[in-house]
Amino acid sequence: MRNVCIIAGGQNLWGVRQATQRDMIQEAGKACFNDNPAVTNKDIDGFIVGACHTERCSFQTHLAPQAAECLGIKPVNLCCRVELLCATGSTGIILADAMIRSGKADVVMVVGVEKLYMPQRWEIPFSELGTCDHEFDCTNGMGLPPPAFATVAQQHMKLYGTTEEQLAMVAVKNRRNGLNNKNGQMQKAITLEEAMSSRIIVRPLKLTDCCPVTDGGAAVILACEEKAKDLTDKPLVYIRGTAQATQHQMSANFNNGIWSTWDTLRIAGEQAYKHARVTPQDIDVAQTHDCFTISEIVEMEELGFCKKGEGGPFVQAGKNDFGGQVAVNTDGGLLSCGHPFGGTGLRQGIEIMHQLRGDAVKQVEGARIGLTHNLSGLISAHTVLIYGRDME
Repeated sequence: MRNVCIIAGGQNLWGVRQATQRDMIQEAGKACFNDNPAVTNKDIDGFIVGACHTERCSFQTHLAPQAAECLGIKPVNLCCRVELLCATGSTGIILADAMIRSGKADVVMVVGVEKLYMPQRWEIPFSELGTCDHEFDCTNGMGLPPPAFATVAQQHMKLYGTTEEQLAMVAVKNRRNGLNNKNGQMQKAITLEEAMSSRIIVRPLKLTDCCPVTDGGAAVILACEEKAKDLTDKPLVYIRGTAQATQHQMSANFNNGIWSTWDTLRIAGEQAYKHARVTPQDIDVAQTHDCFTISEIVEMEELGFCKKGEGGPFVQAGKNDFGGQVAVNTDGGLLSCGHPFGGTGLRQGIEIMHQLRGDAVKQVEGARIGLTHNLSGLISAHTVLIYGRDME
């Protein structure tokens, strides 16, 4: 089995865009190639595109050949589209890693894109109703994310004493860190008072506790170690371990009704650590799926950065920030960058690549091992990837 490296990555401007899906594919691809001019479209022999709402919002199916053509890529070993809602981008990286590791391809580009803003804004949440169990959850009020994650927050508060202030602290940190990513959607830091006084969405979640949906795209290029050494003069960043798990889709089957414990994430994390031969204490920098502030708190627990129930005090003490135990969402996460479903996992991988190469906008000093995490749907599937400056 071969070693796999990430050798380039780039994203376009995220936010409310007039650009089409095609435009954003080309923008993200160009940003990726610009990150490493040694790589050209002729070097790419495998191509994966991730997009969730392409049929509904862009009226385009059979997207992979079109996206490859837009980027001047003529893949001979792999050309496909992948979809796993919020975990689409990271799933694309996992599949590309497997293809390269097995020898089926040498250099694979993964592009993630989403065009979500429609002329009539009501179409955005209406489209999201198709992402959960449409016949059960959507007809019973659980088809959109805020009610589901409000349930998580309410249970976590009841069981462990987590406070609204601790939720707000995640928002303040990530909005501040969002200034490290000039292509992110939210470009304004907020105070704790502003976070606490923002309008209620679903109690206890306020507006600043929720990430925005976003138009945007991102792209990365992976290569086998031998090719990577020829295609970059920057420090190599390896994919050391990957894992993906799911145990339910319908809300009725969520962990026997204990929404504040995410067993599936714990399982995926343990598998990824095992494959990478590391422990949670080895992680220097992480990008986790902070679609809501409560998410980052639960993720600190399930990924093993702190004990179960201690996520609130962990973030309150700043242990998930620069200078803490593990720097989390150093480019602002979903709360600042926004969330174009297909692009998020790739944006996370790009930030980890920069942190481990040592050329991030705001650097975690001495970072050698990084982690990315995505969840999808009604917290039903989790992906965890671990990157390293070396393989040992």
